[in-house]
Amino acid sequence: MAALPAYLRTGKGGLELLVHVQPGAKRSEIAGVHGDRLKIRLQAPPVEGKANKALTAFVAKLLGLPKRRVSLAAGEKSRDKTLLLADVDHAALSAQLQSLAG
Repeated sequence: MAALPAYLRTGKGGLELLVHVQPGAKRSEIAGVHGDRLKIRLQAPPVEGKANKALTAFVAKLLGLPKRRVSLAAGEKSRDKTLLLADVDHAALSAQLQSLAG
């Protein structure tokens, strides 16, 4: 298997996607790489878990995964978060994310 980008790592139950989130943006989008994390801008405000819910839904839609396969593993109240992507093809997902990140 090819090496994973810095923002992806294997974890228990699937792949872990390391993200840096900027809530309250004009639109939801991938904004490149921020250090060793994928930077994602979200329209949702950072109140009452709205940004976390929007993040998991955005990533699921972006990757064509059912919402139940994307969950927040760490960073509930931080801009740096870890998402767990369950039951995914590691190589295909890695290639897809690399093309999206630019």
